[in-house]
Amino acid sequence: MIDRDTLNKALRIALKNGGDYADVFVESKRSLSVQLEDGKIEKLLKGTDAGVGIRVIFGGKTAYGYTNEFSRAAVFGLAETVSKASSGPEPPESIDLRSINPAVDFEIKIPPEEVPSAEKIGMLKDADRTARSYHQSIRQVLLVYRESVQTVRIATSEGVMADDTRVHTLAVVQVVAAEDGTIQTGYEPVGGHVGFELFDEYPLQAVSEQAASRAVMMLKARRAPAGRMPVVIASEAGGTMIHEAIGHGLEADLSGQGLSVYSGKLGRTVASDLITVIDDATLPNKRGSFRFDDEAVPSQRTVLVDKGVLVAYMYDRLNAMKEGRRPTGNGRRESYQHRPIPRMSNTFIAPGTDSPEDIVRSVPHGLLVKKMGGGQVNTVTGDFVFEVQEGYIIKDGLVGEPVRGATLTGNGPEILRSMDMVASDLGFAIGTCGKDAQGVPVSDAMPTVRIPEMVVGGEVA
Repeated sequence: MIDRDTLNKALRIALKNGGDYADVFVESKRSLSVQLEDGKIEKLLKGTDAGVGIRVIFGGKTAYGYTNEFSRAAVFGLAETVSKASSGPEPPESIDLRSINPAVDFEIKIPPEEVPSAEKIGMLKDADRTARSYHQSIRQVLLVYRESVQTVRIATSEGVMADDTRVHTLAVVQVVAAEDGTIQTGYEPVGGHVGFELFDEYPLQAVSEQAASRAVMMLKARRAPAGRMPVVIASEAGGTMIHEAIGHGLEADLSGQGLSVYSGKLGRTVASDLITVIDDATLPNKRGSFRFDDEAVPSQRTVLVDKGVLVAYMYDRLNAMKEGRRPTGNGRRESYQHRPIPRMSNTFIAPGTDSPEDIVRSVPHGLLVKKMGGGQVNTVTGDFVFEVQEGYIIKDGLVGEPVRGATLTGNGPEILRSMDMVASDLGFAIGTCGKDAQGVPVSDAMPTVRIPEMVVGGEVA
């Protein structure tokens, strides 16, 4: 990491021609990725990437540059280059950086780097055998293991210096089953801001069997019926819908530019009074958790929608300055090569009071979604479409036969306003969220909810 004196001087150089704010982001990231396919190790990549990014904000605009050289000459040269883009008030005479403490901490019980590579490969091979032996229809098994240790130091012209170490461990299982010309896929990821103890809670062989089970079950499933019907989304499905249908629309860059259906709606009702939406980077060991965001703002819990009323957006520093707000700890970047932008962390609908069983029993005929697939949303209109990986017919309040090929189509605000039952459970899903050519780790969650009517795409009777 670059020392305090060098950071102080770099910040003063960056602001030498004026500017409202400057920061320096220093990163070193060690990573390992192992991919096993058809029982063979296809890829094993291990390495370190490190660099420095310097930013100046002036008049609502950003100048940003980065380098992977750590010498004082290189850092000061980068600061000089970035400074040329700005003009404005006299620069500060001095910046006295002080270290700040995080609001939360995360325990890493088994640092993944301390586990021998042979043990990790053995775990993948055991999971591969488990999936392949599950059923004769299994045709392909892909397993991916990833770990990373990212160490960052962020210094700002406000005199703040923050240090963070982020340990991520992840595994993904994808199983393909085929029979009589039908092909189905089971996909299951596990991971978080956690060490190798992840696999004590989620043994990879069990995860592999779950993916294989879903692929085989969907082979025999009939096509989902099409039409308008009640839909129950189970907590096991994770929060993909909430992430897409409202989460992105509450990021301050989109809402501030009028590119969100939620633009200018602070204080207005945007959902049922049963719905409270929260973004919380302080949750222990979740994939979207961190001690500081990438602008040295301590992680926090932000209530976005309170009992149906929109009460906050997610701000990075630039958009907070534009709107006269405080950053919410949502300034995130993929690496030192990227400028920070508003991003979600762990986003979820707060649990309610209904029981999942009562919600299913309340539906005479409809669809139960147990696993969401991919999807897309138009943030301007709120319109979305999602695939359903695992779904079941609900008949007379009972879970019936599995169905495949279902899609869910709707409008985010309309669906959120229509939700009329919210269960007391909560299930998380993980992912890497892409935006502006950057990917950051996130998680999202929902309790079991009932939507009285949705458009379900499938087979027309």
